[in-house]
Amino acid sequence: MKRLQHPIVLYLNPAIADFTEALASKFPGDLKVVFFMNSGTEAKELALMMAQLYSGCHDVVSIRNDYHGNAAGTMVATAQGSYKFNVVQTGVHHALNPNQYRGIFGLDGLKYARDVDDIVTYGTSGRVGAFIAEAIQGVGGVMELAPGYLPAVYDTIRKAGGLYISDEVQSGFGCTGSHFWGFEAHGVVHDIVTLAKGIGNGMPLGAVVTTPEIAKVLTHRNYFNTFGGNPVRSAAGLAVLKVIEKEHLQQNALTVGPYLKDRLVSLKNKYEITRDVRERGLMLVIELVTNRQLKTPAKDETIYILELMKDLGVVIGKG
Repeated sequence: MKRLQHPIVLYLNPAIADFTEALASKFPGDLKVVFFMNSGTEAKELALMMAQLYSGCHDVVSIRNDYHGNAAGTMVATAQGSYKFNVVQTGVHHALNPNQYRGIFGLDGLKYARDVDDIVTYGTSGRVGAFIAEAIQGVGGVMELAPGYLPAVYDTIRKAGGLYISDEVQSGFGCTGSHFWGFEAHGVVHDIVTLAKGIGNGMPLGAVVTTPEIAKVLTHRNYFNTFGGNPVRSAAGLAVLKVIEKEHLQQNALTVGPYLKDRLVSLKNKYEITRDVRERGLMLVIELVTNRQLKTPAKDETIYILELMKDLGVVIGKG
């Protein structure tokens, strides 16, 4: 911060280059072009625009129960009523949630994927711009997508000329333990990946990672982000990557997550209010219900426990 807190983006800075190189090295294939911005919402706005420009089509498919942000485009892609204001929302088709815990097809990811195929066939011209999805639904309650779903959807979207956007804001940077990125657990490589939250450990920072071919769509006009590539944030982002590696935090998530799950399962067996415990590394949730058979969410009880835990010195979230 003493050296240079903020230059405009016309001037290059080694902190930006160092962080870009380190971050790009974490991605497979041709995912090597990085754009920096302020937040996950901004990252996904850019990702959607790039996909629409590249494909020449505006239709977007997202999954019910996903959360992607609170700006114009991302709010439309979000499929949770509590996050959607009464504004004009067009161009996005919300597919069935491949929820293996509450969904109508259980663990059968291929059956959920057929809904995306039907959306493309009956709800669009046969072409789409993008499919956007969280690898694990974070705000939606740490819901993992049913096995086989993403590879099948990938084929459908590819045939329709669309790009695949992975929202890794909550499932990235090794927090799942088994992989550095959530999408890797599904055996697919996305065209565009969006990052935030864990990227800066509290520093306002977001990023879009894509291929050189897709990135070229931004060369037809001027694109810049006032604080994207800020040297201080870049230094912070690089420091976060170094700490993740030095302190083996991905392995820590792989070790601590299952341990914590086992302890929470013991609560599930003891109390009727606890219906399910879901864990993928340190993406972990205990689901509370007032009726296990009806799976009725225990909303008031959840708020009470949230406040009680805070008073005990433990900060948790709800989804």
